[in-house]
Amino acid sequence: MTEKTIKLADGNEMPLVGFGTYLINTQEMMDTAIKTAFNAGYRLFDTAQLYRNEDLLGQTLINLQIPRDQVFITSKVAEISQGYDNAIQSIDDSLERLKTNYLDLLLVHWPVQKHFFETWRALEKLKADGKVKSIGVSNYSMAHLELLKTQAKEMPVVNQIERHPYLNQRALIEFDKSQDIVTQAWSPLGRGITLDNPMLKKMAAHHDVSVAQLILKWHLQTGAAVIPKSKTPSRITENHQLDFELSEDESGMIDLLNRNQRTGDDPEIVYETGKQYKVYKA
Repeated sequence: MTEKTIKLADGNEMPLVGFGTYLINTQEMMDTAIKTAFNAGYRLFDTAQLYRNEDLLGQTLINLQIPRDQVFITSKVAEISQGYDNAIQSIDDSLERLKTNYLDLLLVHWPVQKHFFETWRALEKLKADGKVKSIGVSNYSMAHLELLKTQAKEMPVVNQIERHPYLNQRALIEFDKSQDIVTQAWSPLGRGITLDNPMLKKMAAHHDVSVAQLILKWHLQTGAAVIPKSKTPSRITENHQLDFELSEDESGMIDLLNRNQRTGDDPEIVYETGKQYKVYKA
């Protein structure tokens, strides 16, 4: 099965279903996960400076002899790497770790007030220099995007945000769409908190799919690309098998599960403090 793609505002094509590498921290684990994912049809592989595994992903692509032009690689500028010169130098380092001379997509990992505009200016420069093909952001709210618009020469083509049935981000997705920005969901399954929902279980059984497959299909049908992650080979494969359709009523019922419940940090607090923080669960 050839993975479906979406055309970004800059004309580049991005796979709708990608594979997240967060918490994959050994070479053996990375080799196994990427081999399984590539064979299942994934072509987008998402990493970040913060994950400390860019070097593992780069080595895996060599180990598996996967041609560079067969994959779409995303990475992200960490908070500690923000600022104009700092961000540019950090991407030279990322490219070296990934053993490639370009990234398909580079994101600002979190909005940081202190370096807000200069970090974006660095991404525009990296794109102009051919080191990255597309530039975007991660964890930006509507207000952050409106602020960025006041000084940006070009706007992000992707906004990667936390999104799952308990945090459906409907208004932000609609705003992104109005600005020609593709929304991509990280933690699309809500770090597992949504998988035991009785209604979702019943709906998944009706379609003869897993709850994870049901949720991933809901994302795609409601305007978001996804980057599910798993270390389990059977789940990696399953999460790419989304050849079924949900009715409008079913999508609407999933929308009603929204609780505005985050499993990760609040972007506004990261913006203000300049760093991520520990989320304490009740």
